[in-house]
Amino acid sequence: MDNLRFVLFVFFVFLSFLLWEQWQIDYGPKPPAMAQSDSATPRPAGDLPQRPNDEETVASVRSDAPTQEASQRIRVLTDVLSLEIDTRGGDLRQLDLLNYPVSKDQPNHPVRLFTDQGDIFIAQSGFIGAAQQAPTHHSMWRAEATEYRLQEGQDVLRVPLTWTNGQGVTVTKTYILRRGSYLIDMEQTIDNRSDSNWTGRQYIQLQRKEPTSTQEDSQFIRTYTGGVLHTADKSYEKIAFKDMATSNLDVKSRQGWIAMIQHYFLAAWVPPGEDESTFYTKALADRVFVIGAYSPQAEVPAGSSQTLRARLFAGPKLQHVLESIAPGLELTADFGILTVIAKPIYWLLETFHGYFNNWGWAIIFVTLVIKALFFKLSEASYRSMANMRKLQPKLAELKERYGEDRQRYNQAMMELYRKEKVNPLGGCLPILVQIPVFISLYWVLVESVDLRQAPFMLWLDDLSSKDPYFVLPLIMGVSMFIQQRLNPPPTDPIQARVMQFFPLIFTVFFLFFPSGLVLYWVVNNILSIVQQWYITRQIEKTAAART
Repeated sequence: MDNLRFVLFVFFVFLSFLLWEQWQIDYGPKPPAMAQSDSATPRPAGDLPQRPNDEETVASVRSDAPTQEASQRIRVLTDVLSLEIDTRGGDLRQLDLLNYPVSKDQPNHPVRLFTDQGDIFIAQSGFIGAAQQAPTHHSMWRAEATEYRLQEGQDVLRVPLTWTNGQGVTVTKTYILRRGSYLIDMEQTIDNRSDSNWTGRQYIQLQRKEPTSTQEDSQFIRTYTGGVLHTADKSYEKIAFKDMATSNLDVKSRQGWIAMIQHYFLAAWVPPGEDESTFYTKALADRVFVIGAYSPQAEVPAGSSQTLRARLFAGPKLQHVLESIAPGLELTADFGILTVIAKPIYWLLETFHGYFNNWGWAIIFVTLVIKALFFKLSEASYRSMANMRKLQPKLAELKERYGEDRQRYNQAMMELYRKEKVNPLGGCLPILVQIPVFISLYWVLVESVDLRQAPFMLWLDDLSSKDPYFVLPLIMGVSMFIQQRLNPPPTDPIQARVMQFFPLIFTVFFLFFPSGLVLYWVVNNILSIVQQWYITRQIEKTAAART
C-alpha cells in the first residue's frame, strides 16, 4: 500500500470529522428552550438546588423570593483578576482575566470569563435551609465597602459580606483572593445567636447560558464547551448542555468537583473532600443551565458558630496549577482519549520551552524527538516505499500485458512481490503506530493555553492563530508535493491524477489552522523528506552495485 495515500486518507477522515463537528455546532439539534421540571409543583426560584420531598428546601425557596431592594456591585481587583460581586446573592457576576487579552490587537481588553450579560456565566452559592434561617443566592447581603484592591506588598485580600435574619442568625460570606492566583477561597460562617439550633446545607453552583458562538475557536477547530463532573468513582465526565436539558444529574461522592469549561479557560467549584457532596444539574429557561454541588446537612447549636468552605477556580487551564488544587482538575485541558500519550508530549514541550523560552522552538524540537523515537519504524516504511518504487517499471509491464484482466494482473503482481521479497503492506504498520502520537500532539497544541497568543519569530506572533500571510501552509503544501514525488506513483492513471490534487486540498485546509500546528507539520514533512530521500538513495545504490 502506498504510505502517502494511507496517511492522506487518515488525515482526510480526521479533517472530515472536524468539519462534521462544526456542522453539528452550527446546524445540529439544540436543547429545548424551556427546562424540563422534575416536579409538578411550581417553584418561585427554579435555579436553586432542590431534593425530592425535602420540606426544608421548599420552605427556603418560598421564603426567598426576590425583593424590590436594590442591589450593589462590589468591585474587587487583584494583580490577575478584576471581578464584580453582586450584593444580591453574593454572586460573582463579572470576572476579567487581566493577563489574557482577547486578542493581540486589543492588549487592554481582557478575556471576560464571567458575565451576566448576553451569554450568562456566573458563580453562585448559598444555603438550603429552613424558612428565614438560611440565605440563598437571591438574598440581600451587606458589604463594608464597594471596592477592594490588592495593595502593593499585600498578598491576601478578604472580601466579607454579611446576611442576618434579624432573629439572631448571622451568616458571613468571605471571598479570599491571593496575589498571582486564580483560586478564590470562600468561607461561610454561621453565627447562631438564636434560641434554637440552625440546620442547613451549603450549595455552590455555576450558571451558564449555552453560548451561541465561541470566539476562541477557529473555523476548523472546535473544542468542548459545557459542564464537567469529576468524582471518586468516575473521572472527568462531560455533562453537555444537551444532557442537562434531558435529565437532571444526581450523584453523591466524597471527592470531586464540578466545572464549566471552554477553550483555554474554565471555572470550577471544589467542595471540601472530607464530607459527601451531592452533585446536580438543572435546566432553566432560555438555554440556561446550572451545575453544582451541595453538602450534607450541617447543624449549628444555639449560641455557637460554624464555618463551611469551598474553593472556586476561575482562570486559564494551567495544568500544574490545576493539579495542585484538586485531583483530576488538570484534565480540563482536554487531550481526549489519548491523554496517556498527550501528557508526556506536553511535558516534553514544556521542558524545551524552559530551555528556549519560545514555544515555536519547543514545537520544532518536540517534532525532532518524536521523529527520532520513530526513526526505525519510519525507516521500515520508507524502505518499503523505496522497494515499491523500484518495482514500478515491472508493475507497469504487467499492467500493459494483462490489460483489463484484473484477476490475472493481481496474481502476477503478488507473484512479483514474492519473487522480489517486497511486502506492499510493509509501510502501513509503522504509520498506524505513529498516528496516536500525531493526534495526541495535535490536541496538546490545540488545548494548551500556554501557546495562546505565543509569538515565534518574524511574522508569526501568535502560534494559536492562523498564519496571517499563509506562508507556512504554502510551505507545507510544497513539502507534501515533494513527498508525493518521492513515493511510487499509483499504477491507476485516474488514481494518480486524483492524488496530484491532495497537496492543494490540504494546503487549503491548513490555511486556517493555528500556525503552531502548521509549524509542526512543516517540520515533520521536511524531516520525513530528508529521511525518505536518504533511504531511497541507499537502496538505489545497493541495487546499482548488484547489477
